[in-house]
Amino acid sequence: MTDKPVRIGVDIGGTFTDLQIRDARTGRVTAFKTPTTPDDPSLGLMAGITGAAARYGFSLADVGYVLHGTTIATNAVLERKFPRGALVTTAGFEDVLEIGRHNRRDIYNVWPQPPAALIPRDLRLGVVERATAKGGIETPLTDQALDALVRRLAPLNVATIAVTLLHAYANPRHEEMIAERLARDLAGIPVSLSSVISPEIREYERTSTTVLNALLVPVVANYLERLKARLDAAGFAPRLMMVQSNGGVCSTDLAAREPVRLLLSGPSGGALATLTLARELGLSAAVGVDMGGTSFDVSVARDDRIDIVMQGEIDRLPVRVPMAEIRTIGAGGGSLARVGNNGRLTVGPESAGARPGPVCYGRGGTEPAVTDANLLLGRLDAAFFLGGTMQLDLDACRSAMMARVGTPLGLGLEQAAEGVLTITNAALANATRLSLFEKGLDPRDFAMLSFGGAGSIHACAVADELGIRTIVFPENASTLSAWGILHSDISHDFARARVMPFDGSALEPLTAMADDLTARATARLDGDGIPTDRRSLSWSADLRYKGQAFELSVPWEGFGFNAGSLAMTATRFHTMHAQRFAYANPDDLVEFVTLRLAARGRLDAVETRTAQPVAVAAAVKRQRRVFIGGEWHDTPVHRRDDLAADERLVGPAIIEEDYTTALIAPGWSATMTTARHVIATRTGGAA
Repeated sequence: MTDKPVRIGVDIGGTFTDLQIRDARTGRVTAFKTPTTPDDPSLGLMAGITGAAARYGFSLADVGYVLHGTTIATNAVLERKFPRGALVTTAGFEDVLEIGRHNRRDIYNVWPQPPAALIPRDLRLGVVERATAKGGIETPLTDQALDALVRRLAPLNVATIAVTLLHAYANPRHEEMIAERLARDLAGIPVSLSSVISPEIREYERTSTTVLNALLVPVVANYLERLKARLDAAGFAPRLMMVQSNGGVCSTDLAAREPVRLLLSGPSGGALATLTLARELGLSAAVGVDMGGTSFDVSVARDDRIDIVMQGEIDRLPVRVPMAEIRTIGAGGGSLARVGNNGRLTVGPESAGARPGPVCYGRGGTEPAVTDANLLLGRLDAAFFLGGTMQLDLDACRSAMMARVGTPLGLGLEQAAEGVLTITNAALANATRLSLFEKGLDPRDFAMLSFGGAGSIHACAVADELGIRTIVFPENASTLSAWGILHSDISHDFARARVMPFDGSALEPLTAMADDLTARATARLDGDGIPTDRRSLSWSADLRYKGQAFELSVPWEGFGFNAGSLAMTATRFHTMHAQRFAYANPDDLVEFVTLRLAARGRLDAVETRTAQPVAVAAAVKRQRRVFIGGEWHDTPVHRRDDLAADERLVGPAIIEEDYTTALIAPGWSATMTTARHVIATRTGGAA
């Protein structure tokens, strides 16, 4: 814990680095935004912190926490920029990683292309040993087998090693023996154990997760070393913590050892912001849509929670660690518009990124992006981008849009730009619709929380397509993921797996597993320096009907592990199964698979209301022409800081702030709340 007054939440995106700063001395929560530096994101991070310090009048010595969301791990996976790694597994199981699951994504494709194995066959080594599914040792791991393994690994010149032995979730001893021998004989090479990273059933998913972790260790560790060196050079010594996929934060030491937990680091901040803001506004059902420069993320908050899934996927690779449930597509302000040889216009998923960025940035971009289309249609002001600190090149934007889209399709400038936005809005609506439909939810029952630098321009069009009639435009929406990160607490997840009947016979092994997990959680929170009165533990169990190939994660009902709480949890499982799949079989045997423990360490609470930001530019002109629905409209432009509480605007209208612009479309009206959020409602019929 720290008594320094300033806490900073950082979300490093593909185009911009967003910061939210909370100063306990004044109670103010303020925002700052700076371009991302892809070659070394730590440069942009430090530029953002020093720029915010200069603007808002705090010193680096005042900063106690920097809570850092990053796409370092995600980008490494998407770009396959990995070091050379090896996989050690039980002899005979070397090809599990390549066999994968026999799922057909393209069911009509005669020649489907599976993803390439992350580790090639010559670097996948089998070792003679065998544990049973109940944890017994069938074939001991001998010193001779360990000696042979070291001899085979030594000449391979690998930078990292993953170890995934059969049934190591039930008995990790053989994996621990391998780690001990490699630490002695191949010192300096990091080793990732499946019994630590993902101690759960399903050999392929556990192997994939452990291999991803191993390959990311050098990537993330090198970044953190560079970042710490940069902080030291600036004489800056905050407590730096990394945002995990579950929405919590962890130490940099843990992040360097288990970087697979960072794969949804940035987007999970948006999910936490959605939940926090829904609570503040009293919304029981809210869908958060976060549109930045490169991606569009959808998260759903209902009944005062964000769903946590126990397995996700990144670029067709399964990742079996707890993570906030988020749907992501490649659609952002930097998404490129292209006309293919077949005369078809597509938008994204390729992005202009931060450099060169959209054509209007004037940094060498030649292909028009979504931001260029919004600028051409008057929805952005070329003289007031990023609060007037960045001038946009409108002439270059016109030329690129006509050359790349208008002329190939035989369209005028406005029609070409509007076509780009129509395709974009359809993709955004489809991603949002799927996120709700797959849970059996109706979009019309939800309010939309629109944030991200590019999201508020598109929100009304997307809501119209979904039938949503309420939109919340939060203050400082452009940096709301960083605002969510600002509210993060320390979070750790632990699991123990054992397939067995979920009845009275399970109580003794469940109690033993619970004692083990509690001890591990206590040790981890002790290491974090969390006082006992700031700790909380929550339990859940993965259950299924016998014979099923999937589980439901059910909150553990009742206190302690006894017959009463076991029966309550089983009843809850039947109820959840009926809600999810429209049927339940209360008389069938319920099977236990995994016990889970989520350990939380609460940091100091942050006020949810954002203070009014410091203005950095003069008020913009009060009206401009905006192209909406096939025609130009003389549209009033409002500076958000100038809007009074309860002031009502009728669309079409533009609301500008330093880092984002909101378009209130015809048929919508908007009101500023006392908490400085803008609430838009559909006043006309369906669009």
